Amino acid sequence: MFAAVTEDRFLDGRLRILQPRDGYRAATDPVFLAASVPARAGQRVLELGCGVGVAALCLAHRTGAHLTGVEVQADYADLARRNADANALPLEVIEGDLDRLALTDSFDHVMANPPYYSGGTPSRDAGRDIALREDLPLARWMEVMARRLRPGGTMTLIFGADRLPDALCAMPSSVGSVVVLPLAAREGRAPKRLILQARKGGRAAFVLAASAILHAAAEHKHDGEDVTPLARLILREGGGFPQPLAAASRG
Repeated sequence: MFAAVTEDRFLDGRLRILQPRDGYRAATDPVFLAASVPARAGQRVLELGCGVGVAALCLAHRTGAHLTGVEVQADYADLARRNADANALPLEVIEGDLDRLALTDSFDHVMANPPYYSGGTPSRDAGRDIALREDLPLARWMEVMARRLRPGGTMTLIFGADRLPDALCAMPSSVGSVVVLPLAAREGRAPKRLILQARKGGRAAFVLAASAILHAAAEHKHDGEDVTPLARLILREGGGFPQPLAAASRG
């Protein structure tokens, strides 16, 4: 168990999430990931590497979908279950390694926020390292995601912009209609994060969508909020993207 946890508010307080005070702490990436999944009430969604459950619970809150999360770290899996109970949202958490995942069900959507870093110097916090530093290659994450998808279902990932070549090279042959949505902090800034979505059995051409701009001001001058209406809709109101991903990936 963690030595200490904090209770943090997401979606302007609509969700209250317990997180370790030290270790990997979810910020905005899982919220944007959840906002990009075109799930509907009653559909089944799988998240690989669910951590304390932020993305899964944001999606369950918005859509009423049934969520299953897979998490390799027992302490994080325990917090995810506690967070689901505290927020009265449906989330089944399976503790296990996705490379040895004893799961044969198929899902309407699969999402993941895989580790960003493929190398470098490990940190002193093992839990943070597991969450952020790649152990399994990105190709393996995508292979497992595609295998668990029903025909016509979507797989959605968020990752650093520098990993796009790896992701495109690792794309399983069973999925297509790939759409990439860059997330840029401000107008004129290069995106540091990307959302990638593909559909099982999709045949449409690759689409690189226009960047979603997250902050309205040209630069950060103070700690006051300057998010764009789109970012406010997602981060504060619990809304989703106006489906540029799903619309562009038809076919």
